[in-house]
Amino acid sequence: MRYAEPQTVEEGVSLLAATEHARCLAGGASLVAMMHAGHPAPGMLISLHRIQELSSTTETPEGLWLGAMLRHRAVAADTRLRGAMQVVRSAAAQLAHPAIRNMATIGGSVGLADPSAELPVALVAASARVEVAGPAGRRTLPVEELFVDRFKTSLARDELVTRIFVPRGTQGAVGHHLRFSRVSGDYPTVSLSLVLAMEGDTCRQARVAVGSCGPVPLHVDAADQRLVGTRLGEQDVAEAGRLLANAAAPVDDVRGSAEYRRMLIPRLLGRALTLAREHAHG
Repeated sequence: MRYAEPQTVEEGVSLLAATEHARCLAGGASLVAMMHAGHPAPGMLISLHRIQELSSTTETPEGLWLGAMLRHRAVAADTRLRGAMQVVRSAAAQLAHPAIRNMATIGGSVGLADPSAELPVALVAASARVEVAGPAGRRTLPVEELFVDRFKTSLARDELVTRIFVPRGTQGAVGHHLRFSRVSGDYPTVSLSLVLAMEGDTCRQARVAVGSCGPVPLHVDAADQRLVGTRLGEQDVAEAGRLLANAAAPVDDVRGSAEYRRMLIPRLLGRALTLAREHAHG
C-alpha cells in the first residue's frame, strides 16, 4: 500500500484522480480501525494532515465554516457554535471518549458516512452544507445529499471534503444533541439531534435528526411539522416520535434490537425537547 502527504487540496485531488482505490486519511480513528479489523486496504492512503487550509475556521455573518481536518475536541470547544449551531458542538463534546475526540475529525466523520456516527446527525439537524473539491473545482451541497448508504457517499472517486458550513439558523433557536448507549464511550444505540425555536410557549421551528436507526441520518419533514405551531404537548411529541420511529430502518446488533431502537426514538425526542425548551427559556 502506498502513502502520500499532499500539501494542497489540488495535490490531494490529483492523487485521488490518478490512483484507483485511494482513500483519504484524516484522523484515522475509524478508517485505521476498519483496516485492522480485516477490511480491504486501499491502494493508497492520502494523508490530509499537511493541508493547512483544511484546519481553518472562518466566521461569516451567516454562520461558521469548519475545516474538514478540525478535531472533534476543537469543535466541542468552539464557543462561536451557539444558538442553533450549538447542536454540532453538543454532539462533538459527547461522542466517544477524549482519546477519540483528540484524533477524529469532522471531515473524516462526514466522508466515512458511518451510520452510527453522531456528527453527521447533528449536521443534518443544523441544515449544514458541505464543500467538496474535485478536478472540476469546488461545489457545495446540503449535507443530507452527501449520505447515500452505509459507508457510502455521493462523492466521486476524485473528490474530497474540504469544509462544512454550519448556518446560524433562526434568531433565538437552540440546538441540543442526546445519545443513549449502554456502555460509556461506545457508539450510541440511538442518537438524536434537535434544533428548536420557541415563540412564548409555542414551537415556531423544529428540525430533528436521528442516528443509528438506518443507513443514513434520519430526517422526516412531517415529524418536524407535527411539532411546529404546538405547545409541545405530550400527544404532539408522541405523534412526532411515532412518525420518526415508523420511518426508521434500524438493524439488530449487540447495541440493541431494531424494536428497542424504535422504542427509544420518541423517548429521546421528548427528553431533547424538554432540555432544549428549558435552554430557550433560560
